[in-house]
Amino acid sequence: MLPLPLLRRNLAKALCVVVSSLVLASGAGAQNFPTKALKIVVPNAAGGAADITARTVGQKLSEALGQSVVIENKPSAGGVVAGEQVARSEADGHTLLLISSGTAVSASLFKALPFDTIKDFTPVSKLASFDLVLAVSETGRFKTIAELLAYARANPGKLNVGTPQIGTTQNLAAELFATTAGLSIQIVPFNGTPPVINALRGGEIDAMVDILGPLMPQVQSKALRPLALMGDKRFPGLPDVPVLRESGATLANFNVASWNGLAVPAKTPREVVLKLNREIQTILNAPDVKKRLSDLNVIAQGSTPEGAADILNADIRRWAEVIARAKIEKQ
Repeated sequence: MLPLPLLRRNLAKALCVVVSSLVLASGAGAQNFPTKALKIVVPNAAGGAADITARTVGQKLSEALGQSVVIENKPSAGGVVAGEQVARSEADGHTLLLISSGTAVSASLFKALPFDTIKDFTPVSKLASFDLVLAVSETGRFKTIAELLAYARANPGKLNVGTPQIGTTQNLAAELFATTAGLSIQIVPFNGTPPVINALRGGEIDAMVDILGPLMPQVQSKALRPLALMGDKRFPGLPDVPVLRESGATLANFNVASWNGLAVPAKTPREVVLKLNREIQTILNAPDVKKRLSDLNVIAQGSTPEGAADILNADIRRWAEVIARAKIEKQ
């Protein structure tokens, strides 16, 4: 039997060899990645801003990596079908999930999910930001956000604000707006954006909260008036429209925007995640990509993997509180 000091030295050498082998193997895996076509699973129907964002980035990613990138649309309530598919995929970086603020909402809105939103995915990067807007009819009573706030405070329970379905980011943003501003208002959910627009233009509701992009044709045609954006700064295409945080002390810290990004299955090698992130940052900074997304009223906005994880986790906490406060029944 070897003396104890010699045995320790031999074990230490063996451990170094094992660790070095693992590091080299990991680095080689990242260097060779990708070895086949990539797939981006999108939990939305084809044709929308989220889908177009994924396709725009996917096309450029294919050019950068020398492999085809397939966009697979898997729409379902809360993105459950898409999330489950990617969570069960091989953790090698070849299958990605388009995550969003809706992914964060689903973590608290559903009684049970077939995956753990935090533990089963590794965020790669944020891709884009989508402004939310509080809008009214051009022919309605309100011309400014100050007028709407004054009316709501003087007439508790009388202001009706329409949104898409209960549990959407838009719906929860309206709930958070009311709570933050200390307002008692009626939030009226509709089955999608078009019915909300019709109700607003028809005088059935006083205002609406939705993503800016789908409303821009109505804004440009002077059918709808955007009173305030909900993010942290003004939108370049609407420089005269204020943000809510400019509307007084109660809303000074208000900052809500919809967003999306990409994630891979948990346990995907760190080097692969970083390689994907580097390519995505280059893509999002390209002038043609910025313009393509800007034309959709979408702001190209990347991040580090840690930054994307922070955004997801912060939204999970925020929307969980809003859902609990609003007593929204879990699905």
